[in-house]
Amino acid sequence: MARCAVCVRPRPGLGPGSRWLWLTLWVCVSAAQGEAHTAEFNVRPGGIISSFSQSLDGYTCTFTYASQGGTNEQWQMSLGVNEDSKLFSCSIWRPQGKSYLFFTQFKAEVTNAKIEYAEAFSQAAGGGRSDIPLKPEEYVIGENTVAHKVGSFRSELSKLVIVAHSAHDEL
Repeated sequence: MARCAVCVRPRPGLGPGSRWLWLTLWVCVSAAQGEAHTAEFNVRPGGIISSFSQSLDGYTCTFTYASQGGTNEQWQMSLGVNEDSKLFSCSIWRPQGKSYLFFTQFKAEVTNAKIEYAEAFSQAAGGGRSDIPLKPEEYVIGENTVAHKVGSFRSELSKLVIVAHSAHDEL
């Protein structure tokens, strides 16, 4: 059985009837019936703009960033596509939960899909810690991108979650 590619926990105040929670659970169940893929990559400091990209079933997720301080950190990107290939998920995170790098910029982009939901976190759940979301003013969500907001982003990033639907509607 495929592993769910959407690794998120509901935030306090979001009830079981919320659209976000429903969409997350639906994609999680559907990804288990469809396809899922996880790849590891190193996030390198040094201030150089770097990218990591993965594709699954016609969809692509690309994470572009620049960071300073520390040493290389091992991160993961998980992609999932539901059974009818209409929903796509891309999760990018540091499995240890907290990144110690100072991110000067970040952008996640999906191709062949339009973002339905996205959230960025300064800390990912792990080691008894909970997800800590970035403040909404720290990043911007576009039709197919999630990116830092210049002047508002506080340089902390440990996780990005995107759920998107197919950009191609069949007649």
